[in-house]
Amino acid sequence: MHRGIYATFTGAPTRGARLWAAVLSVGPGAVLSYETAAELHGLADYMSNPIHVTVPHDRHVGPPQGVSLHRSRRPVEVTQRDAYPPLTTVEETVLDLTQTSKTFDDVCGWVTRAIARELTDESRLRQAMGNRPRLGWRADLHELIIAAAGGDHSVLEFRYHRDVEQAHGLPAAVRQVPFTGPGGRRGRRDRVYEEYGVVIELDGRLAHPAENEWKDKTRDNAAAAEGKQSLRYGWTHVTQQPCATAAEVARVLRLHGWEGQPRPCSPGCPVRLEP
Repeated sequence: MHRGIYATFTGAPTRGARLWAAVLSVGPGAVLSYETAAELHGLADYMSNPIHVTVPHDRHVGPPQGVSLHRSRRPVEVTQRDAYPPLTTVEETVLDLTQTSKTFDDVCGWVTRAIARELTDESRLRQAMGNRPRLGWRADLHELIIAAAGGDHSVLEFRYHRDVEQAHGLPAAVRQVPFTGPGGRRGRRDRVYEEYGVVIELDGRLAHPAENEWKDKTRDNAAAAEGKQSLRYGWTHVTQQPCATAAEVARVLRLHGWEGQPRPCSPGCPVRLEP
């Protein structure tokens, strides 16, 4: 399968066999890492290609075909105990992936996904950060970990909280509120302004098939049956039109009894103080 690594079975190698072959091909101390470790931890929903392997920093070995090689000065500390095949811990995997991320949204996605899927928590991520004297995005990571631990389960939810709600002085909504819909179906609402009976649903899907539209209508109807007004926003509303979205949410909140004042985030912001 690689130089000096042989399959002892017939037929096509399984994914597990390919991962083990990649680890064995680069010698002792090697562990699966980055996107490949994310795949095994359930942090990523796809099989990584190439296979990512980390080796001790002083190892001098070239990457076999189909393998992307990384090096670490802390090979023992970054390895998850009793893992089979060996791989980096969830926390080290998250931090590794943030260091190769090109955008803030990519960094946000790894952190929020790891906490939302209950693969790690705030304290373990902070401890892993403390073990890295050199770490890009450090200030952003601190902010993201707090937000994710507080209930931001996606990039879109974080952006709504930061760019729509906080930037424009809107009241803080309760995040990830459980509800029981018709027929006993349970779910969570992204944001609920409890005092004013307003629900915010955030949809980050790029595609919106018909069956999803019906699910959305069911959620909105369930909110209406509870006497709540439901507003639904997608990626464009939050990331490209945050000021207009904030202005609309502010108007609805004021119609439902909010006596506070929204504030413009910049000179050109369309949000205006209400009389």
